[in-house]
Parts: sequence; structure tokens; C-alpha cells
Amino acid sequence: MKIGILQTGHSPDTLIGQMGDYDELFRKLLDGYGFTFETFAVVDGIFPEGAEAADGWIVTGSRHGAYEDHDWIPPLEQLIRDIRASGKPMIGVCFGHQIIAKALGGTVEKFDGGWSIGPTEYQMDGETVVLNAWHQDQVTALPEGARVLAGNDFCENAILAYDDSIWTVQPHPEFSAAFVDGLIRTRGKGVVPEAQLAAASDKLDTPLDDSRIAKFMAEFLLKERSQ
Repeated sequence: MKIGILQTGHSPDTLIGQMGDYDELFRKLLDGYGFTFETFAVVDGIFPEGAEAADGWIVTGSRHGAYEDHDWIPPLEQLIRDIRASGKPMIGVCFGHQIIAKALGGTVEKFDGGWSIGPTEYQMDGETVVLNAWHQDQVTALPEGARVLAGNDFCENAILAYDDSIWTVQPHPEFSAAFVDGLIRTRGKGVVPEAQLAAASDKLDTPLDDSRIAKFMAEFLLKERSQ
């Protein structure tokens, strides 16, 4: 199965050489499930010909806001709508979670409650799931037909599903503790409050459910659907 990765941002330059760019993080996360991948760096204006260019899709995270004025955002939103219309499976993570919601009629805003950083607990199906978070923006109004699958007091709309073909998640199952540590040292300084960065650093050894979520993501992409 060919997965198209719609790359909407890049890792900090100091982390790319050691840990990879955002698309590589997803290739590593989903390694062993039999996928082939092709990356389309939409953040750099590189787009696929259309929804049929892959069998399934992943929309990555980004340092940009879904509400910002960038030339590549409107065509990305149209591509998201085209993928939904095609029935092909699509997963969105962080910015991907947000831009899918916005493209389908939801609202994304800079959350006035501040940031969520590092290992974070979410309630899903009566269970606690722990994933690394790195965001201030949130989906604050759901698109029509979106279902909330997980959340917490800070981020109510943390995991969403649309019909049987789209699944999106606000935190980052692809972010390891080492990667978040790198973000704290690079992008966090002067942006996220120092006390919050320090608290996140202290929790980086918290066990994560990234492998569990990776398995779910792989099964979601692979499952048969009536077209």
C-alpha cells in the first residue's frame, strides 16, 4: 500500500541530521507494516497530481498555523476535500489534525489556555493514552460529522474521526522523547514559558503509547472499505 505523506513543515535544522525530517518520523513510526511512502512537501509548494496519487494519506505537523495566510494552504485544503470525496483513508497529526478540520468546515484557533508540551494523558474509550504533545493551536469548533474519540480538560477535541475514512490526532505519536527534548532546546525557547519547558523536560522519561497508536494507524490505513 502506497502512503502519500503531505509534509506541511520541517524539523528544526539542528535535528534533521540526527533524527530526520517530519516525513521520516512517520516512515519510522509505521515501519514494519508493509507500506511504501512518497513525500509531497506541500509546505514548499510540491503537491501530488490528486487524491489518486496514493492509496492512503498522512498530513504531518507544522510550526505554521492552519489559519495563517500561506499560498500552499488553500490548495492543501482542496486536496483534503478531494481525498475525503475519494474515500481513501487519511490521517492528520497536530497541524494535520487542525487543517483537516478547517478544510471540512471546523474552526482552529490559538488556544488562550496556552501550550501543551511533552507527555500528556488523554482519555480514549475509558482508557488513558499517553502521547507527546507540542501545540498551542486547537480545533475549537468541529466540522459537521466529526466525532470526538479522545480528549482531556485542556484539549477536548484531541482525536477526531470522520465517517470511516479520516482519523486525526492532536498530539504526536511520531515524536520520541529525544525529539521533544530537541524541540524544547530549539523551538521552545522564548516561545513556551520556561517553567513549562522545564516541567516537560522532567517528564520525558514517561512511558508513551506511541507503538499502540502506530498499530492503530496502520490498521486504519490498511482496512478494507467499500468505495
